[in-house]
Amino acid sequence: MDRLALKTSPCSVGSLLSVAPQLYEMFSDTMRYLPGPQREAFKQLAGLEKFMERKVKENQETLDPNIPRDFIDSFLIKMQQEKQNPSSEFSMKNIVLTVLTVFFAGTETVSTTLRYGFLILLKYPEIEAKIHKELDRVIGRNRVPNMEDRNQMPYTNAVIHEFQRFCDIIPMGLARRVTQDTQFRGYTIPKDTEVYPVLGSVLYDPTQFSNPENFDPRHFLDDNGQFKKSDAFVPFSIGKRYCFGEMLARTELFLFLTSILQNFSFRSPIDPKDIDISPKLVGFASLPRSYEICLVPR
Repeated sequence: MDRLALKTSPCSVGSLLSVAPQLYEMFSDTMRYLPGPQREAFKQLAGLEKFMERKVKENQETLDPNIPRDFIDSFLIKMQQEKQNPSSEFSMKNIVLTVLTVFFAGTETVSTTLRYGFLILLKYPEIEAKIHKELDRVIGRNRVPNMEDRNQMPYTNAVIHEFQRFCDIIPMGLARRVTQDTQFRGYTIPKDTEVYPVLGSVLYDPTQFSNPENFDPRHFLDDNGQFKKSDAFVPFSIGKRYCFGEMLARTELFLFLTSILQNFSFRSPIDPKDIDISPKLVGFASLPRSYEICLVPR
């Protein structure tokens, strides 16, 4: 078999990323009593929560405080250290919800970014060709990529950043709550008001990106072709409560993309000019359209 043909489509949790759950988050007191897809979606989430509870209990039964094995162990150790503190945030409820957030949010956002990114590379084969050239120069074919390679691969790094900017996977960000009355641009935001940082307004800001409506890795490259950072790159949100899984997501995106492209070239059964890279669905998240992709061994 000299090639592998695949068809991608929005995953089974697509219903979680549509309008209904977004309304549920905003108007939960009302939405919980109304029929709709949010009932089944949150039933599935409840099942995931039970799974996480079992996993935490398994770790708790075999915990060695001197040899933490993973994030759950580290959280459990902190729980033991603060068990006499009645106001501690390190509780069994919080560990389950935190692990669930990492498992669900991290898995979905990274996989959606890659799925969307592959579609973009089908649309622009010249970009894929430049990544292949950089891969062959820096890594070659005889070893697996590692994170130390990223600093020597500015073009690939820029493409990944542009994936995240252009795809705008979580356009509204996650809900936040102000802790005190806050003055903002002449308005008073009362304490405990939920606010949503509209990340897309920054990621598509024409004062920050020269050509925001188009996919262009040059948004993250300087005149010498070296990677450049941008203060407007905020797919992980901003402030003290930005996504704490940012480093894990960056690692996964780089290693997954480079490992796949090191071994395969992408081909589409349709002409690249006919590929539509606009999102199929924009709600809580932006989802790419279904497409067919052929992976050809290099």
